[in-house]
Amino acid sequence: MKRAMLWMIAAVAAGVAAACSPTPPEQAAGDAEATREWARPPTIDGVVRAGPALTVSGVADAGARVVLRGDDGAAFAATADSRGRFEVRLPAPAGHLLLRPETQIGQDAAPSPDRLLILAAGEGPIVVLRPGGPTRRLDAAPALGAIDSDGRMRLASGRTAPGTEVVEVQSGGETVQVAPDARGRWSVILPPRDGAEPLRVAGREFVWPGEAAGSQDLVVESLDSGWRIRWTGPGAARQTTWLPGRGAS
Repeated sequence: MKRAMLWMIAAVAAGVAAACSPTPPEQAAGDAEATREWARPPTIDGVVRAGPALTVSGVADAGARVVLRGDDGAAFAATADSRGRFEVRLPAPAGHLLLRPETQIGQDAAPSPDRLLILAAGEGPIVVLRPGGPTRRLDAAPALGAIDSDGRMRLASGRTAPGTEVVEVQSGGETVQVAPDARGRWSVILPPRDGAEPLRVAGREFVWPGEAAGSQDLVVESLDSGWRIRWTGPGAARQTTWLPGRGAS
């Protein structure tokens, strides 16, 4: 995760440098055309189940075609409206479903590094997995929404009521106070821990179950404490994500 964060910082620095560099007049027209053709990956912000179907909603470029691809080759698509909102409808899976979002403009595609994971046919947690970043839960979650680990560093995250000033996280005998953003989302880095470890977040008790067994395939385990997922992101980077159950305490 540390490498991913450094890469993001470098990318931002490169973008600032490019923005500050003068553009030769003969290149301006071509650059403007390239900008119009550029597509950003979609952002998923909700999944709702209604009977045998799921509706995945989010934001993309206005008029862009949004595609959700499964590892089995299945693809589901919809077109964003003039506000950039989209809704992709698909049949509820029999079990777990991992989808890769992308935006299409013409023959070009802008794949997202994120993965949408729907557990237990939509009855379990629904999350957006993010390589090198915190998992974002779209379902109702406890104070501690997730812990992500690459074996060298762990990232605890969650969401609280907007306006909450601080969230207190106790781990390994240390207490950290973190300030949520305007939407109530927060994250904090924890030291690595292979085995089980008790934690306390916002006054509630949780127990980190430890790393999942190594595998290149998607591994989903239902535990008493919630769900543990082993998954592979871009560049074959393997990551463990633990999702505490709503009744965890």
